[in-house]
Amino acid sequence: MSLTFSKVGVVGAGAMGRGIAQIAAQAGSTVLLYDTQPQAVDKAIAEVSSQWARLQEKGRMDDAQVRACRDRLKPAGALADLAGCELVVEAIVERLDVKKPLFAELEGVVGETAILATNTSSLSVTAIAAGCKRPQRVAGYHFFNPVPLMKVVEVIAGLKTDAEVCARLASYAREMGHTPVQAQDTPGFIVNHAGRAYGTEALRLVSEGVADFATVDRILKDQVGFKLGPFELLDLTALDVSHPVMESIYRQYYDEPRYRPNVITAQRLAGGVVGRKSGEGFFRYVDGKAQLPPEPAVPQVEDIPPVWVSTRAARRAELFQLLKELGAKIETGQSPSLNALTLVAPLGFDITTVAVVERLDPARTIGIDLLVDDAATKRRVLATNPATRTDMRDAAHALFARDGKAVSVIRDSGGFVTQRVVAAIVNIASDICQQRICTPKDLETAVTLGLAYPLGPLAMGDRWGPANILEVLFNMQTVYGDPRYRPSPWLRRRGAIGLSLMHEEE
Repeated sequence: MSLTFSKVGVVGAGAMGRGIAQIAAQAGSTVLLYDTQPQAVDKAIAEVSSQWARLQEKGRMDDAQVRACRDRLKPAGALADLAGCELVVEAIVERLDVKKPLFAELEGVVGETAILATNTSSLSVTAIAAGCKRPQRVAGYHFFNPVPLMKVVEVIAGLKTDAEVCARLASYAREMGHTPVQAQDTPGFIVNHAGRAYGTEALRLVSEGVADFATVDRILKDQVGFKLGPFELLDLTALDVSHPVMESIYRQYYDEPRYRPNVITAQRLAGGVVGRKSGEGFFRYVDGKAQLPPEPAVPQVEDIPPVWVSTRAARRAELFQLLKELGAKIETGQSPSLNALTLVAPLGFDITTVAVVERLDPARTIGIDLLVDDAATKRRVLATNPATRTDMRDAAHALFARDGKAVSVIRDSGGFVTQRVVAAIVNIASDICQQRICTPKDLETAVTLGLAYPLGPLAMGDRWGPANILEVLFNMQTVYGDPRYRPSPWLRRRGAIGLSLMHEEE
């Protein structure tokens, strides 16, 4: 099989550059690696060679394959050495004032048919190409770190990029064993754009005093199935990387409220508390392991009061069945008795608002999050309001922990942790489709491969109900009057027919 590009140049010998060089050489291309610091090239080639040796030890490559790959990966002493390359991929510092002149210089080195690609994660491909005489051959080629393991690459068309250029880059990505997704040249492209909701909404929840970092992480891992909680993830990527991206996308979208950064990360970045690599971030690390605070113990309650369930509760029939299985004494009258623990299960509304609207005694009212089917979760989440009595809070906690399932009790919030974060994820993803940044299919692929979400955001919306997601957003917008919860028009239109239209190419 003939390769799309037999000779490839890579500019930049850092983690991204050497990763791209590794998979290109493994695909069968001759790769010339260049960096302004020659010692960085030598170090990168040695590191890639070590990676191949480890793959050989694991039986994933044989001796002949390793030797062939090593022969194909060569150092370039100057940009001029890249003259014969059919493709040059830039992977240098994320600064427009550095990338733009580099591309103008590369144009004078390579042949007229060569393609120039930038691995930028947050800069405009159009702006990078603007200094070139032939911007139509410049495209974005955004890989993720570590490149050999993260099997997705965003192929980004600038304003003047030829469609054939993107088609060839997509074909080559497949030859390297990666999955290409096509994106328009917009801030954050697909993955960094879609990923805005997870961290920013979690930060808002903490800044509003709803729960602490560890509790938010536990809820989202146990209720939704995320591999890492948002604060574990921010510690892994480090705030010196993630906070500037938050600010960049927010500013590039002209201060769109959905992407607003948070003072929590700004303050921690200023204080050098950036994450795992510094030994301390949202959590403290000892030998690379997070030191998490223990979960609050389940209260010891001798006599749990009878339970009354709001007639407006989400999944009301399922909640009654759960209460029966937990051995609760259930009241079925039109209103709770004077001693009853009152349960509400709203979507998007805070517990205080529900108690007032339904004329319930707030001192005995507790909320439970039932956006996700209880049988599908590893954790139940309860919410108090400012007037909830301690004995009622403890009774609810003890009751819902009877079968051994973990229980988190959070403070009054609109939409609970899971409701708010999931709704924000689905809403931003829907807005990406509304803007036609990519197809729904490529969106789902990019997010599941690039962010390792348990489901694509559109599938997530379908799993827990587009109507439910819309209700959370509408109610949050009503209660808070905050434009960040404004539902996307695409989500409003698709709410009745489903979001995961995987074959639609509108």
